[in-house]
Amino acid sequence: MLKDLIEKGYGNDRGLCCSEKILYGANWAYNMQLPPEALKISAGFGGGMAIASTCGAITGGIMVLSSLYVKRNNHESTRIKELTKEFADKFTAALGMLDCKGLKEKYPPKQPPRQCDLDFILITAAGILDEIVAREGLN
Repeated sequence: MLKDLIEKGYGNDRGLCCSEKILYGANWAYNMQLPPEALKISAGFGGGMAIASTCGAITGGIMVLSSLYVKRNNHESTRIKELTKEFADKFTAALGMLDCKGLKEKYPPKQPPRQCDLDFILITAAGILDEIVAREGLN
């Protein structure tokens, strides 16, 4: 699903940032049918929200989970909170942290001028999303 798409280089030819690759890729892989206007919301989350804070793979993944598993808003159930926590916990277990700055230091780029090993980070995040979506189903 999404992991396979990212492994094949999805978004590399379009100049997508980390959060965009996850949301745009999931839109295609999971047939979410989000309109282009909705996809644009992920642009500002690249590079850890441009301040090397929370990794865009995480924020993009949370956008995917929210789109798939929230009917109206956050307070309707605890489901999105549980899925978000699971996603973040598994990402942290796999990579050691959530923050962009630390990930850049721990996983340096294999392809300059990138600032980190983005492929590895995105493939990891995509695999975790695939696992959650496979278990939870597509709504």
